[in-house]
Amino acid sequence: MERGIKLTSAQWDELDNLRFRTQSADVFRNCLIVLKSDLGESKASIASQLGCAPDTVARVRRLYRAGGATALQPVKPPGRKTRATTEFIAKMKEVVGTNPLTLGYGFSLWSATRLAEHLAKATGVHFSDDQMLRLLRRHGYSFQRPKHTLKGKRDEAAYEQAKQELADLKKTPCPTRLLRLSSSRMRSRFIACLP
Repeated sequence: MERGIKLTSAQWDELDNLRFRTQSADVFRNCLIVLKSDLGESKASIASQLGCAPDTVARVRRLYRAGGATALQPVKPPGRKTRATTEFIAKMKEVVGTNPLTLGYGFSLWSATRLAEHLAKATGVHFSDDQMLRLLRRHGYSFQRPKHTLKGKRDEAAYEQAKQELADLKKTPCPTRLLRLSSSRMRSRFIACLP
């Protein structure tokens, strides 16, 4: 059965300093558990005061005995290894910089779905659209909707002439004629018409 912890004055000061320096609520709680254990309080008493389970108190005591104050810091679990290897990332960067038309596709812009499918064919590693977007963002790329214009595909001289004619039409006052429409159900209205 686990008993409380006996601390030296140096250990007490170290834990007290850690408790007041930390930004983490977990580290603060862990320091309090060890300090209260030194005061001779039971696991159940500490757990009820701090709002945690008695098993948490036992685990923190065990961690402190094994590793000291540094063991009270929460350790982020490593998680699953990414399938995006360095070779995959290099291929992704190469493909993103390439026009899809040069690769034989019938489109000129990459979407997340199209890019994921192409890279799955090229590397054998498949990612969902969302994961592909996260990978691209992590490496400094972003997907944006293209602004579709006819710039470069239209006759610019004709476009400028039509633009000027439209501006002139908007500026010139329209000779209006007023027509009187009558209806048995509605009162008379006047409508301005172009000649």
